[in-house]
Amino acid sequence: MYEVKIEEHFAAAHNLRGYQGQCEALHGHNWKVEVVVRADRLDDTDLALDFQDLKQATREVLARLDHTYLNELDAFRERNPSSERIAEYVCAEVARRIDREGVRVHRVTAWESNRAAATFIRG
Repeated sequence: MYEVKIEEHFAAAHNLRGYQGQCEALHGHNWKVEVVVRADRLDDTDLALDFQDLKQATREVLARLDHTYLNELDAFRERNPSSERIAEYVCAEVARRIDREGVRVHRVTAWESNRAAATFIRG
């Protein structure tokens, strides 16, 4: 089994509806997103997945989030745009772009600061 990992960034505002504390108010983060892909074999060029392909897919997804108010996006109208839900959303959207036989997004971590992150792991 092989793992390939990349990091990308985006900036966005959000608030957590129903949260009892400061995060209920509108605020923003400079998010770091880590995407890990697993492959059970290497291709003919001895790559699990080309980093450029993974970066491109991730950038396409994050471009929809960058410099937005996350709560107004369809994905977060009913659910809070928490770090957990952002990681889940990015995982699903990147997977739609790069998953194929033997290659699969395994986990995504959304860092809202250098000391706080949430990870979504696909079962």
